[in-house]
Amino acid sequence: MTISPVHVIGAGLAGCEAVTQLTRHGIPVILYEMRPVKSDEAHKTAYFAELVCSNSLRAANIENAVGLLKEEMRRLGSLIMQKADEHQVPAGGALAVDRDGFAAAVTEAVKANPLVTVIHEEVTDLESLEGTVIVASGPLTSDALFADIKKLLQADYLHFFDAAAPIVTADSLDYDKVYRASRYDKGGADYLNCPFYTKEEYVAFWEALCNAESAPVKDFEHDVFEACMPIEEMAARGEDTMRFGPLKPVGLIDPRNGKEAYAVVQLRQDNAAASLYNLVGFQTHLKWPEQRRVFGMIPGLENAEFVRFGVMHKNTYLNSPQLLDKHFNLRNNKRFYFAGQMTGVEGYVESAASGLMAGLAAARAVLELPEVELPEVTAHGALANYISNPAIENFQPMNINFGLIPPLTVRIRKKREKNAQIAARALEALDGFLPALKTEQA
Repeated sequence: MTISPVHVIGAGLAGCEAVTQLTRHGIPVILYEMRPVKSDEAHKTAYFAELVCSNSLRAANIENAVGLLKEEMRRLGSLIMQKADEHQVPAGGALAVDRDGFAAAVTEAVKANPLVTVIHEEVTDLESLEGTVIVASGPLTSDALFADIKKLLQADYLHFFDAAAPIVTADSLDYDKVYRASRYDKGGADYLNCPFYTKEEYVAFWEALCNAESAPVKDFEHDVFEACMPIEEMAARGEDTMRFGPLKPVGLIDPRNGKEAYAVVQLRQDNAAASLYNLVGFQTHLKWPEQRRVFGMIPGLENAEFVRFGVMHKNTYLNSPQLLDKHFNLRNNKRFYFAGQMTGVEGYVESAASGLMAGLAAARAVLELPEVELPEVTAHGALANYISNPAIENFQPMNINFGLIPPLTVRIRKKREKNAQIAARALEALDGFLPALKTEQA
């Protein structure tokens, strides 16, 4: 059987996962990535799978839904998880990675794959590509491809803002004020913490943030997705909103004095050398001089060196429940699949998982194998159900959460215990699913 190559558009997290699944089945791939020939508003390197916002892949334990999703990905042979585990940096109970080391490793693995041909050019005509196509061009899809996808779908897009947090150098911080700890001592003392010990100093910071000047938002609708809320937008919602969000002090005891502050800004390690830290939850589109001025009011950051300021960029996503099935396959044109954040799965891990599912489904279609659906009690199955449910009228991007997974048949009051049992059920179902899948792989 002669196998024609599958075209994958975009070498982000989703695209690289799709490539991995396809080539694991012996299917050749032509991977299109326009960078570095043409770049976008947010990417800074030519690496595949570049993380443009945070370097965190969020919670590591399986009692958290994204931790469960990551463990499922490992069992499904995820390239992204393999390289993330190899390039992990300390982050308490989270999985965070050395940003450049991780992306470089993914890039090397994909380019070294003998079944992959990489073409660095912008795709602007999907219909001209023969055979199966997986569109994983991401939320920063170029204008020309955006227009072509819209023509293919004959439907409107939805879109929202996303924002990246600033990064500072570790040696520019004031360690007389900054202390090291993780919330509730989970994982280790992996975060640097900048405490506002008095209400007065916190309120002064809050007022400055509310009155700071934002950069003009060009050509984007004024619509903010909750999970990537710019810090200034959060501050505008009320004096205490940040204290119940990224600046909550609960569980962060200063080991030097045993005190809990009024509010705390956390810094998370951003590279393996621990020379760079990002401001957790500080996605922003303030003007760069304003970021230096206002964020310099954070205790310990008075003389901080910013190696990257926060930036705002556009995210674009499909009305997937009306367009895609559980296999991330276009309902009205079966040779096209979509993957990544543009399908309405929100977050790095969810984007990669969607690429894994789209690649697996496309591989089975190319090899004329029966369709398979990941068990609905798994995190993967829950995501697939969410993006394909036509009953959803007001579709919004969604992180994986236990609310998307079918509940247990018995009621358990303790949340952690309940989540642990949901996770155990999911992994048992996935393990039962894997043998049949593997026997049919090339």
